Amino acid sequence: MEEEGKLGTNMKRILLLINCLFVSVGICGGPLMMRLYFVEGGARLWFNSWLQTGGWPLTFIPLTILYFYRQKSEGSDTKFFFITPRIFVASFLIGVLTGLDAYLYSWGGSKLPVSTSSLLLAPQLAFTAIGAYFIVKQKFTSYSINAVVLLIVGAVLLGIRANGDRPKGMTSKEYAIGFITTALAAALYGVILPFIELVYVKAKQAITVTLVLEIQMVMCFSATAFCTIGMIANKDFQAISREAKQYNLGEATYYIVVIWSAIIWQCFFVGAVGVIYLSSSLMSGVLIAVLLPLTEVLGVIFFNEKFSGEKGLSLFLSLWGFVSYFYGEFKQTKKLKNKNQENEMAKMQNEYV
Repeated sequence: MEEEGKLGTNMKRILLLINCLFVSVGICGGPLMMRLYFVEGGARLWFNSWLQTGGWPLTFIPLTILYFYRQKSEGSDTKFFFITPRIFVASFLIGVLTGLDAYLYSWGGSKLPVSTSSLLLAPQLAFTAIGAYFIVKQKFTSYSINAVVLLIVGAVLLGIRANGDRPKGMTSKEYAIGFITTALAAALYGVILPFIELVYVKAKQAITVTLVLEIQMVMCFSATAFCTIGMIANKDFQAISREAKQYNLGEATYYIVVIWSAIIWQCFFVGAVGVIYLSSSLMSGVLIAVLLPLTEVLGVIFFNEKFSGEKGLSLFLSLWGFVSYFYGEFKQTKKLKNKNQENEMAKMQNEYV
């Protein structure tokens, strides 16, 4: 990897693809693991929130690999870390918001089916788009606007028969609370993404792969610390072993679910900040939105949730929006490349004159 912040086009595309895969694993697998935890007897909201960011130590693996990679060329002058106190504080504060967002999402996930909670995350794209416009001055194209509209319309269609998905034995009040907390989680994370991009823009230093991973690690550490305080106050640590023994699928399966939840959610967070670094917060929001219908399909398969015609149409609109966004990005990149070539040719002609 090129650690001076100047990634080649091919390397950038490869890394973007890898990070998109990480986001896909997280956004599709995370809600399923969360629902599995609650459906089979789990009930600790703060602990489930903690699991969403508690896998942050895994980030040390790629950071260690990158350190030894740099050491080959830099020798004894190799820096252990690139993050500055200013970026650390900003990342820590964003992490606190991420912890709050994780709690809101867990609260909603404990009440709603996967298909319903996923559709309520779609407004996140609208908040990301608006936040990206005002916070980091993200420029809209007709293609990106079209993508945002299609994805939001697709999500709205999913909500037409949402009330029919209410689990048996759940009151209307509990279901409404699940709706509200999930919608709030979507709105909050939609704003968090542009703030992450703002940290990159205002960093006043080269944004390298290592720095991006360090920012992500600090964010998740902060979010985990926030949720740990909640766990202590709610006495979750004392309840974990008891909950494991009473888990419907068995004690061993309980810990497997817990461990894989942390790993899968960490894939999401690493991938999300990577996509923002390599593209934009809007791109990250679009990718998350287009994966939501797929998450719904998986919810139907694994939890026997209903798959209506509205959900099929939403899937079609989401894929259409995703293609629209990427086609616009392709045209924009091609246009920028041609413009750079023209500038280089003009510069060479001026030098010969």
